[in-house]
Amino acid sequence: MTAASAFAGMRSVAPVMFRAGCPDCRERFELAASALRLAIGASSRTTFYSFTCPRCGAAVRKPAGERIVELLTGGGVRTLRLHSTV
Repeated sequence: MTAASAFAGMRSVAPVMFRAGCPDCRERFELAASALRLAIGASSRTTFYSFTCPRCGAAVRKPAGERIVELLTGGGVRTLRLHSTV
């Protein structure tokens, strides 16, 4: 089996898009997984996702509960695990 024949049966998958909004300019938009970052901390207070608003350029940081973490990680968003120094 050649590499070409191995990939011939595979279908391309559309990139996952996430809906988001900017608290500064109030714009609503969709972002690709590559435009988001997820930081998982030791508690809900230190777990958040962030992105840059494509309209106004504001750095946006929003809390991420368990469901948001599941959706973002499942959609391929890059994740950073924060470690405590305790």
